[in-house]
Amino acid sequence: MKKLTAAVMMTGLFSLPAMANDVDYFVGFGMGYQQDTIKGDVRKDSDDLYYEGRVGAILSDHHRVMGTYSYKEDSFNRDDTRYKHEQHLFLASYDYLMPLTNDGRLNAFAGISMGGVGNKLQGKNSNDFTWGGQAGLQYNLTSNWSAELRYQYLDMDYDKMGLTVEDSQRVGLAIDYRF
Repeated sequence: MKKLTAAVMMTGLFSLPAMANDVDYFVGFGMGYQQDTIKGDVRKDSDDLYYEGRVGAILSDHHRVMGTYSYKEDSFNRDDTRYKHEQHLFLASYDYLMPLTNDGRLNAFAGISMGGVGNKLQGKNSNDFTWGGQAGLQYNLTSNWSAELRYQYLDMDYDKMGLTVEDSQRVGLAIDYRF
């Protein structure tokens, strides 16, 4: 079922540019706070800053497609054992932008994301499918620069040696430059 859902979503994402008359490409970076729910032998949330790079396109001022790469690393102690959690996240996202002002400078957005996640916990690697959603606000600072505040929830499937990473919750800021 996950493969079928992924195929349908990717087909939709790739067909959007064909329907758009007005396309603005962008590149950006972001950072924020991320909390991953870890269960099993540890039962401790892993939380720290994440850093992301992003590229994408805004189609007809209302549809945004984006690819992101982000990285997070966290170390913590539990029962006299030092744990290290490292995460690489590759996402494809779609957001619908809803203008909140007449001039279109402030937009609310909501959308879906899916992709691959590489979790490494206590030296045990796992590359898995992840999916989720996000919502936030985007403000166009100028005709080329924009900033956004976003909340994102992602479901994870990491399960190795009695440890599971169940989900990830993120709050972040990003700056984008439109060409």
